Amino acid sequence: MKNFLVLCASALCLVLPLEAQTLSLDSCRAMAMRNNKQLGIARAKQQVAMNVRKSARTKYLPHIDLAGGWMLSSREVSLLNNDQKNILSNLGTTAAGSIDVSGVSDLLTSMVMKGLLSPQEAQKYGQMAQGATQQLANFGNSLGENIKDAFRTDTRSIIVGSVVVNQPVFMGGAITAANRMADINEQMAAIQIDASEQNVLYDIDKAYWLVVSLRQKQRLAESYLKLVTKLDEDVNKMIKEGVATRADGLKVDVKVNEAEMTKTQVDNGLSLARMLLCQLCGMPVSNNITLVDESRDDVTVVSNRYNKSLAMENRPELKLLDNAVALSEQSTKIARATMLPQVAVTGGYMISNPNLFNGYEKKFGGMWNVGIMVRVPVFDWGDATYKVRASKIATTMARMTLDEAREMIDLQVNQCDYQLKEANKKLVTAEKNIKRAEENLRCANLGFSEGVMDATEVMAAQTAWLQAKTQKIDAQIDVCLGEAAMKKAIGMR
Repeated sequence: MKNFLVLCASALCLVLPLEAQTLSLDSCRAMAMRNNKQLGIARAKQQVAMNVRKSARTKYLPHIDLAGGWMLSSREVSLLNNDQKNILSNLGTTAAGSIDVSGVSDLLTSMVMKGLLSPQEAQKYGQMAQGATQQLANFGNSLGENIKDAFRTDTRSIIVGSVVVNQPVFMGGAITAANRMADINEQMAAIQIDASEQNVLYDIDKAYWLVVSLRQKQRLAESYLKLVTKLDEDVNKMIKEGVATRADGLKVDVKVNEAEMTKTQVDNGLSLARMLLCQLCGMPVSNNITLVDESRDDVTVVSNRYNKSLAMENRPELKLLDNAVALSEQSTKIARATMLPQVAVTGGYMISNPNLFNGYEKKFGGMWNVGIMVRVPVFDWGDATYKVRASKIATTMARMTLDEAREMIDLQVNQCDYQLKEANKKLVTAEKNIKRAEENLRCANLGFSEGVMDATEVMAAQTAWLQAKTQKIDAQIDVCLGEAAMKKAIGMR
């Protein structure tokens, strides 16, 4: 039973229309500030600028790099050529060949003839001499092989690793300038958020008052349609009574059709304006919303006084251009840094296998190292000088752009001030015209009912009444939009 009730409630929620959400101008602004996509992009750019600034700070600190590698080669490096290897391999044979064994044999034969040695002893000593020579040859060949093997590098497989520490000492001011540029970029990102927020709020104000204006015109169109419909009914009755012609009826019918078409156009425009407002607020365009000011019979108009000089302090565009000038100045410093000496301290530890610290050893061995690196630019054909000049010219251009922007903003503020004053005057005139149009319509209706005025005069009075009402609505909305434009022009929210 419980599941059945839940199912029925869900079905009712789907069938019954949802209650319209009532929004004020402040609530629309708050929703737009939370959900606007462009504001989200601007905040993301601020996060990017913040991380770039943190990255720039690390340039002051020492950087540690770890590197390693392994290489397998098809051949090894040889310090001896083939002839030298052959000589070392036959070192004993060559040495033994240089010994004159025949002299020993002649000496032994002479000693036998003198009776100093017997033939058996002489033969024995001769064999001993030949054996010693052979041993000398074998020993020399073995020694040569050992020397040849000692010179073998065995570099077909090499493993190398290193740890390097670099600490910049003086880079010509480039690191300091880069950090200042990162700070300026982060400030510009924050200012860009402020500029985006002002644009979003201005768009919200325009969309909000457009909906209010169209809603007022919709109600006016409905009232006008009732007027011409009532007149059409009265004329048709008079035609039946014979006191009006068919031509009078056709004229009124045309006005009824025009009123219906006008109401249709206003209805469509109001629907599209609501969709636009929903999109700016970050809501689905199909949401059913109602605005606080559209339910009122008259739009509340508030005229304020504004200090126009605040524009030069508050406008984010001027702040951005001012930061652009500072950014260009730091770029000049970076370009000038390439003309100055640069000093850095370096140190590290290197390891390799095989290593050369105790001959060629097939094991890991390493060493520490520390040093100072100095780079002094001497001659570059004027490259750095040209870059500095170009950067200075860019700074001058940025200052000129800033001055021009100040002039244009001053012009814009004055223009908004004139438009706001004109809108207030139009509103005063429209309110006076409303009273006259209402009195004219009352007299026309009274004259028509008394038979002293025809339908054409009544329709003219109704048209004048419609125009006066429309002008009042337009004037009220123009004042509201003028207030919003003036706030944006002087950098207020």
